[in-house]
Amino acid sequence: MKDIGVPTSSLAGQMTAKVGGGAETIKNLDLDPNEKTSDSSEVEVRGEDEDDVNLDSERSDSGPETGNGDHGCNENKSSESDIKTKPFACELCGYRCTQKASLNDHMKIHTGEKPFACELCGKRFSHKNNFNCHMRVHTGEKPFACELCGKRFSLKKHLNYHMRVHTGEKPFACELCGYRCTQKASLNTHMKVHTGEKPFACELCGQRFSHKHSLNTHMRVHTGEKPFACELCGYRCTEKSHLNRHMRVHTGDKPFACELCGQRFSHKNSLNTHMKVHTGEKPFACELCGYRCAQKSHLNYHMKVHTGEKPFVCELCGYRCTQKSHLNYHMKVHTGEKPFACELCGQRFSRKDSLNKHMRVHTGEKPFACKLCGYRCTQKASLNRHMRVHTGEKPFACKLCGQRFSHKNYLNTHMKVHTGEKPFSCKFWEKIYLFHLFF
Repeated sequence: MKDIGVPTSSLAGQMTAKVGGGAETIKNLDLDPNEKTSDSSEVEVRGEDEDDVNLDSERSDSGPETGNGDHGCNENKSSESDIKTKPFACELCGYRCTQKASLNDHMKIHTGEKPFACELCGKRFSHKNNFNCHMRVHTGEKPFACELCGKRFSLKKHLNYHMRVHTGEKPFACELCGYRCTQKASLNTHMKVHTGEKPFACELCGQRFSHKHSLNTHMRVHTGEKPFACELCGYRCTEKSHLNRHMRVHTGDKPFACELCGQRFSHKNSLNTHMKVHTGEKPFACELCGYRCAQKSHLNYHMKVHTGEKPFVCELCGYRCTQKSHLNYHMKVHTGEKPFACELCGQRFSRKDSLNKHMRVHTGEKPFACKLCGYRCTQKASLNRHMRVHTGEKPFACKLCGQRFSHKNYLNTHMKVHTGEKPFSCKFWEKIYLFHLFF
């Protein structure tokens, strides 16, 4: 299919329309190829399939342009040559053309008529060539290819836009913040950052968006539609960008690196979260006990300590826990799986963090230190227990007598006082007792 270019001349520039005997300047009829026109909303295809109004070159005649684009009272004073070469004129805005068919096409701008309908999706168009371009969305036809990288496009103008990726050209600049971009439409979208304009509203929940495609994506929350699928594992999602991120699970790609320690991540938000390890930032706080953490998900997990919620259950033994990852770890108790082995002594572990802690036995590393007395230990949990020596905190209470303890194992030992359990015996004194009993 031959690509249909957009005429660079204006349909009417700033035309003059007669309203109630007066004159009213009509703007925004310019068909600049980098701008969305009055028909641009007809083909709302995100990315490379977003079409502007394109008129056949033989039907793209326009009236004469004046220096300031304002025809004013000179509307009826067109030169005789213009009248002879462009005999057909729009009575509403003064647009002139050479063919009656071109005038008929033009009138659809005023009437809103869209006679061309797509049989596949029902979208309607005012011009046949817009309809033809739209059909490439369904057929997948992309006849225009980049000679540098091979990427293909359905429209020639989209190829032209793409070439700026290679040339680095960004001709459109924001006068407020200096942001530069390759397309006028991108600049128009960016300006909503400054104006706060959100013209697109969800009819189901009222949430508003600055971009039409953001609204379209949001609607999938209500419809449950997940059009993007991973060919390797079947994972489905609502956005192409989410699928791209997911693919890193299979490729192992980790493009985001910490400049302080070199650790790499597959997602930018994972890097952002990691940086809080270095800054010590813990913006999320528990309103009940003051516990602070770096991630909202960690606070959500912590809240289950107060609510007692344990939604994850082991089907084999009934063990319950607050997180799915804890249940996955627990299942290794039943399977006996220990995939992590120490290279120095051969001891195996079911969890990677357990192996990491074990390695400190060999290295002698004790990274956790008490600020009050200098006591050092290998695990954060050990330091937390030690701090109770200084605070006097005794969070573990006996339900039978009320006695409190600073460590859980102290409470377990104490409970044997009530149960009478005596699991430890001396075999030497046991023999002496038996000797005196029978002899």
